Amino acid sequence: MNDKKEASHDPLAALAPGLFVLLWSTGFIGSKMGAPYAEPFTFLLARFIIVTALMAATAALMRAPWPSSPILVWRIALAGLLVHGVYLGGVFAAIRLGLGAGIAALVTGLQPLLTAVLAGPILGEKVRPKQWAGLILGLLGVILVVADKVHPGTAEFAGLPWAFGAVIGITLGTLYQKRHCTGMDLRTGAVIQYAAAGVAMAIMAFSFETRVIVWSGEFIFALGWLCLVLSVGAVTLLYRLIRAGAAAKVASFFYLVPPATSLIAYFLFGETLSWIALLGMGVVAAGVALANRA
Repeated sequence: MNDKKEASHDPLAALAPGLFVLLWSTGFIGSKMGAPYAEPFTFLLARFIIVTALMAATAALMRAPWPSSPILVWRIALAGLLVHGVYLGGVFAAIRLGLGAGIAALVTGLQPLLTAVLAGPILGEKVRPKQWAGLILGLLGVILVVADKVHPGTAEFAGLPWAFGAVIGITLGTLYQKRHCTGMDLRTGAVIQYAAAGVAMAIMAFSFETRVIVWSGEFIFALGWLCLVLSVGAVTLLYRLIRAGAAAKVASFFYLVPPATSLIAYFLFGETLSWIALLGMGVVAAGVALANRA
């Protein structure tokens, strides 16, 4: 039986996109919850230290294979630096500087389109017209979902460059991961990637921050959630998706994150959902479906 047939009968393969979107969406809530208690790079440094130690113990217990050459270690580290260090560092810094949730969602919504633009030159992947239509439709849906959260007159735009940097980081990181690191063991690869991102966060934290953490119950919960659910669960699913699918298709799933985050915020925090946002969710779903069926 070939790989495609096996994948079609793999329950995890079928559930992975939806589960990834659900877990990834909670990252914005966890980041916002922990932000008042630690500066962004300090917060991420603590997170990466914990995840690196956790994955190192897991790799040792399971006797996971390590990369066979120094160049492969470098490539894995570089992908991790982009996906974890640049992306998360940018998002956390933007949130800390007060960038509005709506503006942040719009900026990160550019990631699937940017991935589609670069997938051809970097990976040689051809994005078909129906996929382009789906990606554009998805972006329009995101705009509808966050329309009532965009307040240009009050948003703190000091965080905007950090948000754009985050989008560039995760776009280049996922493309680089797809091209150079798809064969890496996810356990030892995670150790290398989070260690590399941790070094970058240590440099930033010791250069620009006080490194003071207020160890409240809320912060500990947020840190634990981000370490286990996001850094282990969601990222593992992301890498499985990157390994199994075309880059533009995988990137289209990020369009579902703002709608999922809005739904989570509605049920957990009582935030309102306008009819425009609900319409946008339907548009996003149609766009992602079109991009993945093309």
